[in-house]
Amino acid sequence: MKTLKMLVLVVAITFSSAISASTNPIKKSEPNEVTETIGKLLKNPDFQLSQDTKAIVQIAINQNDEMVVLSVETKSKAVEDYIKGRLNYKKVDTKEIGYSRSFKLPVTILKSN
Repeated sequence: MKTLKMLVLVVAITFSSAISASTNPIKKSEPNEVTETIGKLLKNPDFQLSQDTKAIVQIAINQNDEMVVLSVETKSKAVEDYIKGRLNYKKVDTKEIGYSRSFKLPVTILKSN
């Protein structure tokens, strides 16, 4: 009886491993449409920077197809305010990405010439 239980256990583990290994992995890529829209909205800042400034921006898409800025991780308060002002509640096409999703994107604002 012990041998039968052990055999059933081994078959169950093998079967469950085979099923989980055969599933198609989900592609995790940021939609180009969102990054392109953000790039266009953040062009030509209205303030001067002495050096390139990087930020990590977390946004969500709401049911009205609008971007909502959840957080901006940067050392510059001016850059944080600029990003929030330019991106919050701007429309984005959600045909391919859907709504109620959040994205974390790196943003670099180049220094002024």
